[in-house]
Amino acid sequence: MTGRQPKKTHAHRPTRGYARTARVNEVLREVLAEQLERMEVQDERLGMLTITGVQCEPDLRHATVLMSSMGEPQVEALAALRVSLQAAISRQLRLRRTPQLRFAADPAVAAGQRIEEIIARLPRSAGVDPLVRGGEPGDGTQGATDSSTGDDGG
Repeated sequence: MTGRQPKKTHAHRPTRGYARTARVNEVLREVLAEQLERMEVQDERLGMLTITGVQCEPDLRHATVLMSSMGEPQVEALAALRVSLQAAISRQLRLRRTPQLRFAADPAVAAGQRIEEIIARLPRSAGVDPLVRGGEPGDGTQGATDSSTGDDGG
């Protein structure tokens, strides 16, 4: 033997249920939402903004803040407040570095709106809602019969 010790692992560290980046994302979302709510009094363009999520890079250099809806006035307001929002993060959180913020519309919200538009354009049968699936267990329609025609639905 050469006397070399095997490399130590960090198996003794307690593991948390989720990654550090996910925890940082959630804390950033909370701090930013609180700050935007406070700043709404000064700038009415921030009134209808909702932060749906934050995606921070693992090195904490940049973070993309996902918003539910962003028009041109909101984009301008967020650009003007970016530095003060970063300062609030720096004051409230103990991070190695404060991420540079970018703001973007949440693509999931746009996709959801698109799906709703498609569903709204579907032809509707008399009395049938396209969002409600018939024949599912527990919905009261499985095996139902139409009493006026004696038809059992199948």
